[in-house]
Amino acid sequence: MKFEVTILGSSSATPIFNRNPTSQAVNINDRWYLIDCGEGTQQQMLRFDIKASKIDHIFISHLHGDHYLGLVGLLSSLHLNGRIKPLHIYCPAHLKEIIDIQLLYSETTIQYPLEYRFTDAEKVEVLLDNQDITVETIPLNHRIACTGFLFKEKKRLRKLMKEKIERLGVPISHYSALKKGEDYVAPNGDIYKNDALTTDSSDPKSYAYCSDTMYDERYFKQISDVTMLYHEATFLDNMLDRALETHHTTALQAGEIALKVNAKRLLIGHFSARYKTLNELLEEAQSVFKDTELAIEGRTFIIE
Repeated sequence: MKFEVTILGSSSATPIFNRNPTSQAVNINDRWYLIDCGEGTQQQMLRFDIKASKIDHIFISHLHGDHYLGLVGLLSSLHLNGRIKPLHIYCPAHLKEIIDIQLLYSETTIQYPLEYRFTDAEKVEVLLDNQDITVETIPLNHRIACTGFLFKEKKRLRKLMKEKIERLGVPISHYSALKKGEDYVAPNGDIYKNDALTTDSSDPKSYAYCSDTMYDERYFKQISDVTMLYHEATFLDNMLDRALETHHTTALQAGEIALKVNAKRLLIGHFSARYKTLNELLEEAQSVFKDTELAIEGRTFIIE
């Protein structure tokens, strides 16, 4: 199953050095999800050929502007482009008030339903559960209420050994049962064990998006063994005092977190405007967690 993340924005508070504020597009089995929507997200979607019309679910981590100021513009463009299907927004409750005020004073009536699900930064909640995935909140430790999001694939059905089942004459009507793990009983009473006719599907993959947060072990258990971890790394560790003051994480700490939770891969982002180049941040994280990459805008990362 396809599971990809495209980086649309990787800067922290302000757009700078050709880096935009935070946003990511997640493609799971050709269903698209948007995580955060900083200023300029629409332009980035156009630039990287991601169709806004395909996005049905938007997740907003918290109400600092670099994570949502692009949202009203995106909602307006979808309206102008004739969207009629519902759009689901998972966000802190006050975001609805912000959007309502914008629409009120521009005398705009969105011609499609906005379906809100408000997040609670104090506890883990399942926000979305469909045939492909579940998405749950990750309570984080920032200056204001903030959640990350954990995308988890569901276990796929078993795979049929086509040659074997065709040779045995297994009726097509029994294929579904085989995929679900049942044995096959032939008309003559012979029993064929499921593992002789099917193979197990691959292990489910997962993606943890840890937005703005300071180092806090309370969320480590929830993201343990994650296939790919995106973690903010706003500062180098020589600015740890500033990171603590602003409730952010250093690149070194992000590497330590990936190591402690046994992540398979680490992406770091949310880079401070003070860093024109990012190599030092990458090297610092890699000093403790080798399989670290930068969340470079326009890059698509395959989760496998």
